[in-house]
Amino acid sequence: MIDPETQAGWVPEAEEVDEEEEMPLSLRLSIADTLTLGNATCGFMAVYFTTTGILIPHLTGSQESGMARHSAATAVILMLCAAVFDLFDGLVARKLRSSPMGAELDNLSDLISFGLAPAYFVLVYGMVADDAHQRMAALGAIVVLLAVVLRLARFSCVTPTNGMFQGMPSPFGALTVVSIVLLELPFVATLLAILGTAWLMVSRVEYPKPRGRLAGAMLSWIVLSMGLLAAWAFDAPSGQLLLQTGCALQLVMGAVIPLFATARRVNNFRDNRREARAAQS
Repeated sequence: MIDPETQAGWVPEAEEVDEEEEMPLSLRLSIADTLTLGNATCGFMAVYFTTTGILIPHLTGSQESGMARHSAATAVILMLCAAVFDLFDGLVARKLRSSPMGAELDNLSDLISFGLAPAYFVLVYGMVADDAHQRMAALGAIVVLLAVVLRLARFSCVTPTNGMFQGMPSPFGALTVVSIVLLELPFVATLLAILGTAWLMVSRVEYPKPRGRLAGAMLSWIVLSMGLLAAWAFDAPSGQLLLQTGCALQLVMGAVIPLFATARRVNNFRDNRREARAAQS
């Protein structure tokens, strides 16, 4: 509307914005939000170490394989740290309060740590591995990134039921992808396994939420994985074998955990049918 005296636009009093209410207390960062930002930081640093310790030495012709091994281990350990932050920010948010930004921050941080970081890891693998095909590896990296994007978008729209996720959770998927790369399988097998993991992330296959004992088991597995990576990075005796064993176990868990969830769902269905028949008789 136009003020007839000043010929200037004016806003009705009811629509005026109170400067003191531009940043209400509810939008300030909580403790859970701070942990979520730690998740994003770890993901970004994983990309940094992958670039400076693996990609750049390869492009410049450096033959320091030990440096590449240390950097690869550091990048994966940072992704594991991001998974720890992701695990604890949810626990803290349930115990304490979380700001309305919490869910959005969580999705954005997960996209960096469990979408961009592992996809970039796959991309660099395609550039430095002897038997890899760079363009096909780039395609696999894009599929991983898009799978995480779609999974996070679906998670924002669908409320999980019965304590179950639909599709492999993005932190578990990211760790599975980097485990496939670290196994050093033939390129075709590596690419197919990566594409299979991306499919699991966007599938309807159910995975349990990490709560209670399962959260403790997941945390223990992350700590053990960090130890295996450190042993491999410092070239400890049998470090390579230990790392490959841990990576293989990660893949096995990714395939077996949904079977337990499916078996529990079938048993619950059978129990419900028995109760319904008993009620009718």
